[in-house]
Amino acid sequence: MDALCRAEPRPRRPAAASPLPWARFSAWLDCVCVVTFDLELGQAMELVYPYDFRLTEKEKTSICYLSFPDSYSGGLGDTQFSFRLRQSGGQRTAHYEDDGEYNREAPLTLQRESAHYFGYVYFRQVKDSSMKRGYFQKSLVLVSRLPYVNLFQSLLQLIAPEYFDKLEPCLEAVCNEIDQWPPPVPGQTLNLPVMGVVIQVRIPSRVDKPGSSPVKQFNQENLLPAPLVLPSIHELDLFRCFQPVLIHIQMLWELMLLGEPIVVMAPSPTVSSELVLALTSCLAPLRYCCDYRPYFTIHDSEFKEYTTRTQAPPNIVVGVTNPFFIKTLQHWPHILRVGELKMSGDLPKQVKVKKLTKLKTLDTKPGIYTSYKTFLHKDKTLIKRLLKGIQRKRPSEVQSALLRRHLLELTQSFIIPLEHYIASLMPLQRAITPWKNPPQIRPFRQDDFMKTLEHAGPQLTCVLKGDWLGLYRRFFRSPNFDGWYRQRHKEMTQKLEALHLEAICEANIAAWMKDKSEVEIVDLVLKLREKLVRARCQHLPVKEETLRRVGLYIETVIDSLPEDLQAVLHHH
Repeated sequence: MDALCRAEPRPRRPAAASPLPWARFSAWLDCVCVVTFDLELGQAMELVYPYDFRLTEKEKTSICYLSFPDSYSGGLGDTQFSFRLRQSGGQRTAHYEDDGEYNREAPLTLQRESAHYFGYVYFRQVKDSSMKRGYFQKSLVLVSRLPYVNLFQSLLQLIAPEYFDKLEPCLEAVCNEIDQWPPPVPGQTLNLPVMGVVIQVRIPSRVDKPGSSPVKQFNQENLLPAPLVLPSIHELDLFRCFQPVLIHIQMLWELMLLGEPIVVMAPSPTVSSELVLALTSCLAPLRYCCDYRPYFTIHDSEFKEYTTRTQAPPNIVVGVTNPFFIKTLQHWPHILRVGELKMSGDLPKQVKVKKLTKLKTLDTKPGIYTSYKTFLHKDKTLIKRLLKGIQRKRPSEVQSALLRRHLLELTQSFIIPLEHYIASLMPLQRAITPWKNPPQIRPFRQDDFMKTLEHAGPQLTCVLKGDWLGLYRRFFRSPNFDGWYRQRHKEMTQKLEALHLEAICEANIAAWMKDKSEVEIVDLVLKLREKLVRARCQHLPVKEETLRRVGLYIETVIDSLPEDLQAVLHHH
């Protein structure tokens, strides 16, 4: 370890090679941390790499606590889990300069976070007589804004054992290798070399068809040794994660859709973080817009905020392992208590739905403690298909694909009527004229939408019966509706702007200018310039040719003005 701590910061590359040192590294990771157990201090930050990456003291403290199991665990060996941490100390300059291109092209569910960090942890606890406590306890943590749980946990499986066993400056070497990786570009298949292995991944794109299987990997024939191909950078084994609650999947999907506060109480950070991440993924392609904490401890800075009884619990899914939370969070409306996940040859024991009053502070049995009544009826055919799969010893990934397909179809059945209705609020293209501001998008009226459901509701694509209208009414009050509507409204506004620019390009500008005063013409120049700037800054869906023609129009208009005005406008 001393060797690693003494390792000199690497020399900076010439400016020509990369605009900023660590620019390629920080396209994937913000930093790598090593957290150790100190007899006097408890959990302590041993190392942050790159050395010049600045975490606030509050972030360092949180990372230290979140990188170790919260409750006493006598289990020896290696554990992997994930956490999500609210960034503190405001926006910081990143090594990686991204103008938002990644977020524009990536699916909404895989956006780069702006206000949170993800932590991917590899924790080792083994007996070691040379330590005062008799144990070696250390965590290697990858800190990133990208929700690539599969990729980063696979990366940890390669680098953490090497780092723990050899205690050489291999971490710096690994970070240097990551700094050679190409950036994550949605739609591309990438080869990522690290420690003599090539990890091959495809970065999903917004234009991918939801539910389609990943594009077959390629370029394998040129790679020796053969690459480690990850079928997905982010998808978990849903069947394994949901195995104790499979018969309640409908209820959990509804609770997530409505943004309800949920506590997941699990025996370990691994189970807790996987179950929370599985829950947040079950609405795809709809983005889960509430907060979530895959693993949360009593030391967290938001502990008081979540445990207070003076206000309603926040819209958040929080994963915990410390039994103390049973007492402090028993006022939450939905508590999911699970045991260790064990894959067996039969359908795992399914937890029961129980009343919240049955929540015992000391010995709480597995179950879903809630008074929630589902709007939709249970889908018995799904359970039958999964049971058949278990009897036929179908691989877990096939069962997961079946489960994911079911959740996707359920979400699509719910969201398609909303998409159809909001599309009808867009002004007609013929109403967009070049010399007037584009017409407004009509307001979303919930009652009008509800009237459309009789002929174009979810019953057209989904066999499930139940109170769909009640589910929509409740959804309108959730952060997920607000997030969906804001995103759609923004996209439609940008589309209107783009159509308006195209209408201007096709207009006869000379004919318009004939009877116009200089003031009106100058006003047009200023407005067109403003539109052009906005189109480039907001990356509107406009062809480059259209923008070029608008630029030429501006020049043509300016040239028609007196020289003194031309000089002023060219100057500005």
